[in-house]
Amino acid sequence: MSRPRSSDLRFRATTGFQRYVANPVLRRLPFHTVLETTGRVSGLPRRTPLGGRRVGDSFWLVSEFGERSQYVRNILADPRVRVRIRGRWYSGTAHPLPDDDPVARLRTLPRFNSTGVRALGTNLLTIRVDLDRDRGMTAV
Repeated sequence: MSRPRSSDLRFRATTGFQRYVANPVLRRLPFHTVLETTGRVSGLPRRTPLGGRRVGDSFWLVSEFGERSQYVRNILADPRVRVRIRGRWYSGTAHPLPDDDPVARLRTLPRFNSTGVRALGTNLLTIRVDLDRDRGMTAV
């Protein structure tokens, strides 16, 4: 039996920590950015804390594990999402951008999160969420 590759170990360790430790805490912080997708199997809302930046009518982020990330798999099944930015929810449509340079994109996003994504990520993927204008905005 072959040994797991270091990228697989990093993926399992990081996603386990995020799922059971970091995400439950960060989801509850009122001003932390959260992406809400629809579960591709369950159909239920799935909320993932993450880092990114709003630029005009778009929200940009980089997934550290690309299509292996559960929220990216949910986006591929249903691109309609909501993003909580500074305590307000915005509806939008997510677009994975495999041709975008995720390392260059990370330089334009918040430094703390970008450092973690770059250090832990094994398959970076840029995602752009086109936010709906004047629709779907609600207070938390």
